[in-house]
Amino acid sequence: MSGYFDIYTVGVGGQGVLTISDIITLAAAEKGIGINFFPTKGMAQRGGFVKAQLRLGREQGTYSPSISEGGADLIVSMELSETLKAVRYGKRGADYVVLGLRWQPTAVMLGQTPYPDEKQVADEIRAAEGVLHYLDPSDIPSGMRGNLYTLGAVCAHTRIKEFFNKDDIENIIADRWPKAKEINAATFRAGYSAPLRTL
Repeated sequence: MSGYFDIYTVGVGGQGVLTISDIITLAAAEKGIGINFFPTKGMAQRGGFVKAQLRLGREQGTYSPSISEGGADLIVSMELSETLKAVRYGKRGADYVVLGLRWQPTAVMLGQTPYPDEKQVADEIRAAEGVLHYLDPSDIPSGMRGNLYTLGAVCAHTRIKEFFNKDDIENIIADRWPKAKEINAATFRAGYSAPLRTL
């Protein structure tokens, strides 16, 4: 384990954004690592904006639960356009794990605003001096959950490896959903070895 690590996760309701943070929180508790999990659940209905903030490695009560702008070591985005809401929270050199799913908000469906393309998202991350790890949704095998797939990629490609190894996370997933142990393990492993796309 090395120092502190702050994670800012975004997406829309129905994608399992909060589940990613739940799993990391449980893994931290299992290993005795200081953890603060600050979810925003008010918009967690299907299609509404959802975010979660995780702060690893600090003692409880010694810091704010909220990550300040420019403070996150890792941004995890489960929906392409929602990534843009999170960019200002990333540090210089922060990792961005982005699953390129598209969930068009009402304003886009009504033609009031354009939906951003992958290049725009990539350009904004680069302008913020972030490191983009892009996951193409078409690479997710049929029947597998996008959030566990994305979590696998997070564990393979970011500094979270300094806190947890692959087995730590797999064990939490298996304990949480014992009846779906095999498919969930396969999903996590698929994400762990997933190809990263260049944008």
